[in-house]
Amino acid sequence: MTSHLVTYAYCQAFNDLLDNIKVIQYLFEKAVRGDRQKDMTKEEFTKVARKHFLINPLQIDILFHLCGLRHGTGRISLLDLDHIIPKPNVFKVYSAENHQFTQHSYFPQENEKEKHRAYYLQGLEHLYRFVVGGIGGATGVTAVYPIDLVKTRMQNQRAVGAEDRLYKNSFDCFFKVLRNEGFRGLYRGIIPQLIGVSPEKAIKLSTNDFVRDRMKTEDGFISISAEIVAGGCAGASQVMFTNPIEIVKIRLQVAGESGLKVNAVNIVKELGLKGLYKGARACFLRDIPFSAIYFPVYAHLKSSFSDENGFTKWYNLLAAAAIAGCPAAFFCTPFDVVKTRLQVKARQGQESYRGVIDAASKIWRQEGGRAFWKGGPARVFRSSPQFGVTLLTYEIIQRHFYFDFGGAPKTEMKPVNPDISLHADHIGGLRLAVASFAGIETKFGLCLPVFQSPSDRAKK
Repeated sequence: MTSHLVTYAYCQAFNDLLDNIKVIQYLFEKAVRGDRQKDMTKEEFTKVARKHFLINPLQIDILFHLCGLRHGTGRISLLDLDHIIPKPNVFKVYSAENHQFTQHSYFPQENEKEKHRAYYLQGLEHLYRFVVGGIGGATGVTAVYPIDLVKTRMQNQRAVGAEDRLYKNSFDCFFKVLRNEGFRGLYRGIIPQLIGVSPEKAIKLSTNDFVRDRMKTEDGFISISAEIVAGGCAGASQVMFTNPIEIVKIRLQVAGESGLKVNAVNIVKELGLKGLYKGARACFLRDIPFSAIYFPVYAHLKSSFSDENGFTKWYNLLAAAAIAGCPAAFFCTPFDVVKTRLQVKARQGQESYRGVIDAASKIWRQEGGRAFWKGGPARVFRSSPQFGVTLLTYEIIQRHFYFDFGGAPKTEMKPVNPDISLHADHIGGLRLAVASFAGIETKFGLCLPVFQSPSDRAKK
């Protein structure tokens, strides 16, 4: 090959490179585990790609040559690939009238498909996700509810001296509840929790997915900061359901200490609508950072635990969800302590609090900094397996009871540009040429000759 001539093999390899660029991107992502900043040499990527029959050394040479035009370091990353990947299903057509390039989509877009979906199918899909989220949430709550009860009673214990404490530690609390109140005492207050967990989990999971989808780039990548924002939005969205459920649950959980017989209906009547949102600020302070930590950690652990085909086995799903819950639950414990103190009805002789700042300052002054971490271990042991079981159930149900809510009718291939031929002998060749045209015109600074239809030439 000279400086101004290319061989047929080189031209063919270039076209194959454009056709296989998504395969190359996938192999690269797996090799660097999604790290867009991490780069690789040609030799390193050749070892990765040699097992794939579509990729040959000449394609890799061309790939590194094109990416090397930007910086010439001999190493490329996913960011470099972004600059040479043609946009899917899009090619450029030069308009002689306005002297600028315009994009024409040759195939139906996702938003167009969405318009063809019947409203009842969209409603059924939302209902399906709601039910699955509710089943997952109810399963997770039931599995760890005794630990949650222990956590609440430990956090509400306000005595400073050891002789005045009702419980020495979480294990002592568990066995005393079991001995004094029986097995049913460990599940005191679970009914309102089960009733409210369905809308809570449905809103939380759907909000996280919705925000993540809106913050993804065109190639499906989402940054860490965007994942944190999506998780925080999910945590904030659930408070409208979480706070009333939490305050009723907490008051039922601590009622057993004094031997009082109360029920959820009487608590709701006593509190009223405004009282049900007592401690909502502390609930925001707890749930927003919790979800902002949890969902990004879970997403990355799930990806790292998947196999080479991107499939994650059930025990890896459980491990990813459980591990992600540990740091999220532990670091948010101080906010949970403040929320618990605000929502529990103070008994005679106990300190009462006017708000988040007042509660935090009084706890610090009267009980010290360690009081903010009361029930921390119980919270970790509760939140970690609860979310593990919840998300495992959520994923497994969708795998084994999958329903297709697509409903999009078959769409005929009709191009926007009327100059494009729909003749049967031309369509196949056009499809093969689209990738080359898109890559040449959009990525390499070249411009194809201006096309004029016979009708345009006749007018001139």
